[in-house]
Amino acid sequence: MTITMWRADRVWGWLGPIGTAVLAFVLRVWNVGHPNKFIFDETYYAKDAYSLLQHGYVQDFTEGANAQIVRGDLAGVMTGEPSWIVHPDGGKWVIALGEWLFGFDSFGWRISGVVVGALTVLVLARLVRRLTGSTVVGCIAGLLLAVDGMHFVMSRLALLDVFLTFWLVCAVACLAADRDWIRGRLDRYRFVRPWQLLAGVSFGMACATKWSGLYVLAAFGLLTVVWEVLARRRAGWRDGWLRTTLMTGAPAFVSLVIVALLVYLVTWTGFLLHHEVYEARFGRGYGDYSAPWGDYVDHPSKGLFGEVLDAFRSLWHFHVMTYGFHTNDLNSATHPYQSNPAGWLVQWRPVGADAQFDLPATTRCGQAAGETCVREILILGNPLIWWSGVLALVGSVVAWIRTRSGTWGIPVVAVLACWLPWFQYADRPIFSFYAVTCVPFMIIAICLLINALIRTGSSPRHRYAIALAIGIYVVAAVVTFWYFHPLYTDELIPYGAWRDRMWWSRWI
Repeated sequence: MTITMWRADRVWGWLGPIGTAVLAFVLRVWNVGHPNKFIFDETYYAKDAYSLLQHGYVQDFTEGANAQIVRGDLAGVMTGEPSWIVHPDGGKWVIALGEWLFGFDSFGWRISGVVVGALTVLVLARLVRRLTGSTVVGCIAGLLLAVDGMHFVMSRLALLDVFLTFWLVCAVACLAADRDWIRGRLDRYRFVRPWQLLAGVSFGMACATKWSGLYVLAAFGLLTVVWEVLARRRAGWRDGWLRTTLMTGAPAFVSLVIVALLVYLVTWTGFLLHHEVYEARFGRGYGDYSAPWGDYVDHPSKGLFGEVLDAFRSLWHFHVMTYGFHTNDLNSATHPYQSNPAGWLVQWRPVGADAQFDLPATTRCGQAAGETCVREILILGNPLIWWSGVLALVGSVVAWIRTRSGTWGIPVVAVLACWLPWFQYADRPIFSFYAVTCVPFMIIAICLLINALIRTGSSPRHRYAIALAIGIYVVAAVVTFWYFHPLYTDELIPYGAWRDRMWWSRWI
């Protein structure tokens, strides 16, 4: 490759992914403030974010706060009591950035998700370009994520999962870059690894958004060590397996786990600085949820270090209380849209985040007089992408076994780490949109197969047929997205048009 061609490839290697990210942003930002109300669990996270901005920690809101906030009246909406938050503050701080910039309204609490959703498209496109060496295939990955319905809807709501997805994709992209970085530096052990440190920061933010990020950290921490140990053994290192593993794993543990822990704790700064208000409300026992935290609640430790110790003791008790809520207290609860993880990857039971049925026919709806119209926000993945993604994962497993290439293991390990842990919580209300973390990695599997297919082209006619098939697939994914677009955006449509899009009875 000439220098000119190399430079052009580098330029397009950025312009192409950036272009797909801009497209994703435009699609997501259009009319994102509609409907002007709290959708699904926005009632928790959007308000938590505003409280963090105002007080540095989350307070409870008054009974009628939602309607008051929607009207633009923010006077007296908080009670002054610390709130029992069941997810860390990392994702809510990102939501708070949008509220700080644009105000506490539906646009303000959703715009951060739009930006982060578009950035995820950019990072995914660059990651796939690294894995395949093809800018075109990288852009296909970005485009597929841009037109996935679940990621699209989650990017337009102030929920936490789109932020979790972003940080996980960033972490995996950093580890893929670290794998390439170390391959050219196997002459000695490298204890300071820039890409591993960035991966640790990303994993810390993932866990600070939702604890489920911990599973992906554990899986890829092990995978990273395996990658490097095998690379060193192939390069002729004479150290034994145990020494090589320890010398590789110890710095990786510091860069990934310890750095992630530090980042995680930093996101709890608001709690640590205001620990006394949490101790006052929860520290002496909180109903059936928590036993008393200890004598230090009534008799604080002396000195600066004593207060620091008390703050971290309270943070630990708060985590224990919250873990009990997630694992025990929700077991008896039910929700009409809860689903078993077994059906998530095939979109067996999507979530209706908001719906209005039996609306009177209007000119805008296009329905005949006497008929009804529908509005709905349905968190449904693009069926073509998800169903083909499942097949691509199976193909990736086969390719991983046959080629023993770690690249094929990336989507497989990521999806398993994002998906399998939820089976232990199948007896409590959990929802299919938790699998939004899986879709970027399913798309990686699809694009790895596309890249492998392209490389099989042995003649112009063969390459043309492959390109045509890939083009038809991508166009079909875009058309499918546009077909379901009214259900993603709360558009007013005739009841018949809505019913036509309910392909399975479980989607209703």
